[in-house]
Amino acid sequence: MKKKRMHTKQSTQDGQKFHKTVWNDLHQGGLKKTFVQELKDIYHFYIDKDTKARLAAMGRIRRGLHGVYHVLKSMILKLTPLRRILLLIGVIIIGRAAAQNNDAVYLGILILLFILMLELKDKLLAHDELAAGRVVQFALMPKDNPDIAGWDVWLYTRPANEVSGDMVDYIWISENRLGLALGDVAGKGLGAAMFMAKLQATLRALAPITESLTKLGKQINTIFCRDGLPSRFISLVYIELQPDSDKIRILNAGHIPPICIKKNNMKELDQGGLALGLHPESRYEEQGIILQTNDLLVVYSDGLTEALNEKGAFFGEQRAQECLERLHDLSTAAIGERLLSEVNRFVGQARQSDDLSLIVLKRT
Repeated sequence: MKKKRMHTKQSTQDGQKFHKTVWNDLHQGGLKKTFVQELKDIYHFYIDKDTKARLAAMGRIRRGLHGVYHVLKSMILKLTPLRRILLLIGVIIIGRAAAQNNDAVYLGILILLFILMLELKDKLLAHDELAAGRVVQFALMPKDNPDIAGWDVWLYTRPANEVSGDMVDYIWISENRLGLALGDVAGKGLGAAMFMAKLQATLRALAPITESLTKLGKQINTIFCRDGLPSRFISLVYIELQPDSDKIRILNAGHIPPICIKKNNMKELDQGGLALGLHPESRYEEQGIILQTNDLLVVYSDGLTEALNEKGAFFGEQRAQECLERLHDLSTAAIGERLLSEVNRFVGQARQSDDLSLIVLKRT
């Protein structure tokens, strides 16, 4: 009797929780925007580039009908063979039952629900694995900003998905050498995150035993050309600085040129060599710059300038540079946070399209 009462109480609590969840879902704001965003996500996920180009040339009504057809076809082809057959059987049963007005329609609905449950199970399992990967990835990243005499340093990274293809890291090579790194793996998701972890491990192993940044770039590139994949490459900016010194050594392997901001001057540094993993004979040259007091150096991934708003417009290099010029006199943390606020305000309700990473460095 006691177990029965406990079971009844638990069932009541579960029912109340279910109703409360649905009630909150119905009354939360932004449902219309979320629905529109979900439709856009479906369109971009299921329809390839060539099909999009063909649809763009059609009239509005015809484009809508053909778009639905291509989405459904792509969805069916992405199912496993068993689920694909079950889906077709369920649709046929529902169609015939509806035409004949009999109860077989419920069987078709149950089949569709069964497929939905299987797909949801797969998604939740994949989500749990990615969440575990995210925990490991963040454990490998620095927990704070490096404290080095004569410099103000701020590091930041924000993944677009569960795991990131960007890397922001620092390593004390010796008491008088600090290395900072920002890397960007082509693509997003788990594959990019695994390459990011390999880059971090490779850089941490080689930087302390390699004085020449030219040689360091060559060694890392050799490893990724040997062990990488044809469709994967990595851009990297690696910086070394010393306490109370105004000199900076920089290695740029195909990354967006860092921005150097002085009192009345702003310029981009050289891009350097090719991205890592593209060509085994790529050459890399060490760059050197001098920063005076209050001079600023900013390294960023393309998730900053290519942040998209709801209209499909980019945040852009010009807008980023104008923000940095206005914020030049602030601390690096304030600069970074204000810049991110500008990006967030520009993006609005649009989904984050790429990983975003920053290194902001100032001579004090």
